[in-house]
Formats: sequence, C-alpha cells, structure tokens
Amino acid sequence: MTLTVTQIRELLAQHGLHPSKALGQNFLADPNTARRIVRLAGVEAGARVVEVGPGLGSLTVALADAGAHVLAIELDRHLVPVLQSVVANRDVEIVEADALTVDWRALLAGHWTMVANLPYNVATPVVMTALETAPMIDAFLVMVQKEVGERMAASAGDDAYGAVSVKVAYYGSAAVVGTVSPNVFVPKPKVDSALVRIDRHAAPPVDVDTKRMFALVKGGFATRRKTLRRALDGVVDAGQFAAAGIDPGARAETLALEDWARLANA
Repeated sequence: MTLTVTQIRELLAQHGLHPSKALGQNFLADPNTARRIVRLAGVEAGARVVEVGPGLGSLTVALADAGAHVLAIELDRHLVPVLQSVVANRDVEIVEADALTVDWRALLAGHWTMVANLPYNVATPVVMTALETAPMIDAFLVMVQKEVGERMAASAGDDAYGAVSVKVAYYGSAAVVGTVSPNVFVPKPKVDSALVRIDRHAAPPVDVDTKRMFALVKGGFATRRKTLRRALDGVVDAGQFAAAGIDPGARAETLALEDWARLANA
C-alpha cells in the first residue's frame, strides 16, 4: 500500500527528518495519484523502471506493487535507510547517487522506463541529461512543475515553446497527460504539477549536427523578442537564411524542429 499524508508525517517524525528545500523535496502522499502515475506510464509486470528522487517511497511502492523491477536513485543519504525500510521485501534496488552525474550506461542495460516525481529545481536537467545520455530509457513519465511540463511538450507557436521544447522534440514525442494538485504532497508546493509523457523516437526525426543546431536554438531563444536576423547576427548570414527557407524577420518561437535543422544544415 502506498503512503498517506499521515504515514509520511509519521516517518519523518520517527526519523527526525524534515523535507529539504535545497533538494526540492515534496513527498507524494496520495495513493490514488501514485497508482494514476503507474497507469499513465503503462507499467506492467516485468517492466524495468528507473525512478529518480524516490524520497520516502510512495511512488516506488506503487511501481513495485504493479510488478516492476525498480531501480531507485536517491541523492539524500538521510532518506536512504527510511526508503529501504519502506520498500523491504519488494523488487527494488536503491542506488545512492546524483541523477545529473550518474553513469547511465554503467547502471542500466536493456530497455527501461523512467517514472519519477522529480524535484522541481532539477527536473529539466535530469530529463535532458537522460534523453541525451541514456538511450536505454525508451519512455518517461515524470511529474514536474506545471509550467516546466508545458514547456517540455510545447510546439512551435505555443506560448510555452522554447529551447527545451526543441531539444525534447529531437529526442522524443512529448505530451502533458495530466495535472496534479499541490494538496497531495508533504509539504504542499505553491504550484500545480504536470505529468509529462515522453516516448523516445526510434531514430532522430532530422539529420543534423545536434551541437550546431542546439547552439542556434540557444542563441535564437536567448533574446525572444528579437528577430532571428538580430538574435543570430554574426552566426547566420542572409544567404544561409535563404538556403534554409527561413524568414530572418521571424522569431525563434515560430520555428519547428525541422526548421532549426534546415538552418543548422545551411
């Protein structure tokens, strides 16, 4: 059974622990939400799931009870003994490590799904690092701050569209599949959360030098109000804009992944 608000508070008090603001800890404390995440992630018996930031184990228990083998990566050494006691006798392996620096290739083999309630302060870099360096993770179902989730899943022309949107689109297909109220966490965050699903592409959708393309994307979005001509002045000339079929008077948020790829290739 996953953990309730009362059980979360009892565990914290019993072990003399307090949620760390520095680590962005907001512990999930609602069994229905945990089961909903498992369902949206499509986790079934035999699945291999990597969970980043398991905290006290609310989602971890739900994943294991669905029949998954869970590899839980926890940075906070103070939480590890508590987590071990919560998931005892379940198919859960706990690794004390930082998901931003861990060697994914050494840790994971075969095919995996990442399912996680990510700390708000590192959600984007954790997802981007895994997309870039952990090809064995085929799919993601992550809970992040609502605005961050909308940014990850945005398309060209959307208000939330930005450099992160382009990067995510290169690696996979993303969608916001649900929202979560602050009321299901201990402590309660001041913002709503979003559940984002990312399914990795079997092959890159564009043929491009990613280093060059992402550098252009970064430059283009660095000054959103500027036209591409001004934002990329000294980097892309008129002939290259013309060769790519891109209007230099346009702004970065109007260019889809395919447009950025053509510009990089030009």
